[in-house]
Amino acid sequence: MKIKYYFLLVVLLVVLDQFTKLLAYEYLGIGNSIAINEFLSLTFAHNYGAAFSFLADSGGWQRYFLSIVSAVASIVISIWILKTPLKYRFKLISLVLILSGAIGNMIDRIANGFVVDFIDFHYGEFNYPFFNFADIFISVGVVVLIIVDWKK
Repeated sequence: MKIKYYFLLVVLLVVLDQFTKLLAYEYLGIGNSIAINEFLSLTFAHNYGAAFSFLADSGGWQRYFLSIVSAVASIVISIWILKTPLKYRFKLISLVLILSGAIGNMIDRIANGFVVDFIDFHYGEFNYPFFNFADIFISVGVVVLIIVDWKK
């Protein structure tokens, strides 16, 4: 597969992420929740911080800081993709996932000042922090990257 197809995959994943966030905004709205089952709900939330709402209550400067971090990370990962030989497919896929997630959340942060989260896992009193598809892409991409590099 040519390198341009990996970047096309990035575009498709970012569109998927943004589309699901738009659906969450349109059909849930702030503070509303739809129970899917006893473990999963769709709950619209604004995340003004980073992962797990880290820095969420920092007064607003984190919007710009996290946007810059996302932009720099996106550039670095794009260069990494370009320099990775095509024979390392799983490494390229992991980088594509991480890049897609970084761009998806960066778009939210720049456009809205917050990231849209809507996936809510819970059990009894336990509530996992809300997240979105961009977060899933980043998490899966990092795990795959660790596994791929660990095997060397």
